Amino acid sequence: MHRRRPGRGAVVRARLVDVELIEALRQTVRALCRDFPPPYWRALDREKAYPTDFVAAMTKAGLLGVLIPEEYGGGGLGLTAAAAILEEVHASGGNAAALHAQMYTMGTVLRHGSTAQKEAWLPRIADGSIRLQAFGVTEPTAGTDTTSISTFARRDGDTYVINGQKVWTSRAEHSDLMVLLARTTPKDQVARKSEGLSVFLVDMRAAKGNGLTIKPIATMLNHATTELFFDDLVIPADSLIGEEGKGFRYILDGMNAERILIGAECLGDAAWLIGKARDYANSRVVFGRPIGQNQGVQFPIARAYAQAHAARLTIYDAATRYDAGQPCGEQANIGKMLASEASWAAADMCLQTHGGFGFAEEYDIERKFRETRLYQVAPISTNLILAYVAEHVLGLPRSY
Repeated sequence: MHRRRPGRGAVVRARLVDVELIEALRQTVRALCRDFPPPYWRALDREKAYPTDFVAAMTKAGLLGVLIPEEYGGGGLGLTAAAAILEEVHASGGNAAALHAQMYTMGTVLRHGSTAQKEAWLPRIADGSIRLQAFGVTEPTAGTDTTSISTFARRDGDTYVINGQKVWTSRAEHSDLMVLLARTTPKDQVARKSEGLSVFLVDMRAAKGNGLTIKPIATMLNHATTELFFDDLVIPADSLIGEEGKGFRYILDGMNAERILIGAECLGDAAWLIGKARDYANSRVVFGRPIGQNQGVQFPIARAYAQAHAARLTIYDAATRYDAGQPCGEQANIGKMLASEASWAAADMCLQTHGGFGFAEEYDIERKFRETRLYQVAPISTNLILAYVAEHVLGLPRSY
């Protein structure tokens, strides 16, 4: 039977509903963030502490389960909604690092997990009784060369025994579950280097002290990042997600979502920084006139706004394509790069606009200056994005 395509009016109405829903989500996030003003984030940054109360409030509001289907107790919404939530957290002066992994990491389980895994874990991730925030991929000697990781999971009857090390695994100390990438076939025994990698869902509550050691890494920003050591960690065989040896493809599936959501956070940072600079430039009077009257001050603010505006168009184009099931690798990568560069340009501009006051903790600019610099390095560096565009978009020879 031939299905009629929806008429133009139906499509327009659906888009209006989507716009109204997204705006309602944004208003919900703004209202919630008012209960966590800048002094809250300033204190956490100073103490290198985890935003437990903020995460609990976002969870209670149902905002961290938006990408989980309704059948598992989630919101059943798309990446556009998730991006709007994270953007608003940052636009309110907060930091969503403790949220974004809970939102997208479960996608590996949702797309490739067994029915039993999904039924056991997704409802509990949705209601917040279980946290899945740790994503163990990067290793000290491999970096972004993921196929060269050496952490190994050896099958032993109805278990796997894991040995190796991970680094830059954020929020491991505050997570109940971890998605872990490990080799199950040595690299020199596979036809293609991307083969022989497998993904596991590790119950960290049982693993800590029984083969898993977590060590915090002190960094220039409050990101709760750690290094992990696996010494004969034994996990059940049913911890394997999908097929053994196919894990690299499973990990790649989630990278576009990650880049879009990180890009949305950068957009929020840019908006907050531009707003701070604008307000200060209007109110700060030097030589009898507001400094914002000087083109040397106003032009950098205007340029930062233009950069953020262009990045926003690309990020939400990528999110729309992702939600529609269309290819979005080009848009996700370019959007993440543009957004991270826009937020960093806004941070540099905002600090310069405030002069010496920008270095004072109470203005929160130096905190944002440090936080937003991260995203030209993580979760993927700008150079690798450029390499992707060169090879996969422009058809230039592979450079690595």
